[in-house]
Amino acid sequence: MAIIESTVAPGSEGFRANRDGMLALIERMRMLEARARTLSAGSAERFHKRGQLLPRERVALVLDPGTPFLELSTLAGYMFDTANADKSVPGGGVIGGIGYVAGIRCMISANDSGIDAGALQPFGLDKTLRIQELALENRLPFVQLVESAGANLLRYRVEDFVRGGNIFRNLARMSAAGLPVVTVTHGSSTAGGAYQTGLSDYIVMVRGRTRAFLAGPPLLRAATGEIATEEELGGAEMHTSISGLGDYLAEDDRDALRIARDIMAGLPWDRSGPGPDPATYHPPLYDPEELLGIMPMDHKRPVDMRQVIARIVDDSDFTEMSPNYGPATVVGQARIAGMAIGIITNNGPLDPAGANKATHFIQACCQSRTPILYLNNTTGYIVGRAYEEAGMIKHGSKMIQAVTSATVPQITIYCGASFGAGNYGMCGRGFHPRFCFSWPNAKTAVMGGEQAAETMAIVAEAGAARKGVPVDRDKLDQMKAGITAVFNGQMDVFATSARMLDDGVIDPRDTRAVLSEVLAICRESEAREPQRMQFAVSRP
Repeated sequence: MAIIESTVAPGSEGFRANRDGMLALIERMRMLEARARTLSAGSAERFHKRGQLLPRERVALVLDPGTPFLELSTLAGYMFDTANADKSVPGGGVIGGIGYVAGIRCMISANDSGIDAGALQPFGLDKTLRIQELALENRLPFVQLVESAGANLLRYRVEDFVRGGNIFRNLARMSAAGLPVVTVTHGSSTAGGAYQTGLSDYIVMVRGRTRAFLAGPPLLRAATGEIATEEELGGAEMHTSISGLGDYLAEDDRDALRIARDIMAGLPWDRSGPGPDPATYHPPLYDPEELLGIMPMDHKRPVDMRQVIARIVDDSDFTEMSPNYGPATVVGQARIAGMAIGIITNNGPLDPAGANKATHFIQACCQSRTPILYLNNTTGYIVGRAYEEAGMIKHGSKMIQAVTSATVPQITIYCGASFGAGNYGMCGRGFHPRFCFSWPNAKTAVMGGEQAAETMAIVAEAGAARKGVPVDRDKLDQMKAGITAVFNGQMDVFATSARMLDDGVIDPRDTRAVLSEVLAICRESEAREPQRMQFAVSRP
């Protein structure tokens, strides 16, 4: 046993300041999430009048009651629909997450048709592609609840049209990989979006509500002169009796979701349940509420990340490797909900010894098939003449190579700063961790805004000296202020998560629960042989 001793003082002024700052950020995050839910729920009267369920009601009914649902990327697109922070609605127009359907862990994707009729919002495409990527990588069946007005033509961009083809490619890839794609088409699925329905293995349509066609009545008339109603052209009854596109005809949304659950119940799929028996492991010795006060709001202030580890791992038991070698880099073994995990974190910049230690530890985890958790809290790889001579570039490159080549699932949580190449070495989003989450206080950037501004000021002063001209201090100060504002405006989680640079922002107190879920998902996907079909299900 290597129990971490708590050094946290919950009654201290610093702890209370950290806690108040973290709670304020959590409140802001929850307010934004509630804004999207409230706007969608505002369509309730219209939906219920026509006999439909709201999107979140659909998600709730397709999921097994009382089981966890890990919602993803709730802040996607924030401030990209409008520059008004008081009116921006995050979420990308898509509800996505991992939950249980008929005892099977699945990826769920639902168009939030309570908002702009389900039209894709900014970063909705990126969110959809990430959801599909996670389903493929973790070998999760895919359940999609479709009702979408498609792309917003007022915001048409040709690159979105071209990249959007990846949605359909991924559906075909999932089917070919033996991952069942079950689709309930609750409403409109038109033009290119019709393939979102057509590329599914099991298709449920709703009488009087489903619409699936390549060209709706107005476009059909404009293109060919032919006149047809929506029901004649692409209704549920036509598709389930004439075209053969639909497999099941439901009477309403509830009936459609019942059918989808019955389909999942009939699949010969591993129903291993939510993970190890809680009786086989012990929770942390310390209160997870204390995670609120550990991380300072100022990323320049030091923190002992062992205190974070002590509040998320079983029995607060952490076996640290080489604590006296490269001590600012902390690596070691633990368990979360009974599942083995290797942990890499930072108590300062990554130096040559720390990078070397981390490289060795990553390789050891791969040898033992142990997943790796990166708790980011670093200002980057250390700089300076002595460190360059000690081989910082070489050892940092080895660490980046080890992260890239790792053969086990890697999970990243941004707990504090994640700056410079340290973001790469600590398996930042660009290195494709299996899952990547942020705490509300996290900061991600190539460097701090002040450092960037000062760097450019030095460059400008040197340039003026070479030319033999005086430095305009007013212009220099304006430039520095502008650079600082640009950097600071893009480094917090409300900017990075909006850009889909993580899989969502989580309350620090939920870290253990989230890690328990994703570790179980990784464990199941690694243990499960790919359940490939002889061929993808084809339409008759």
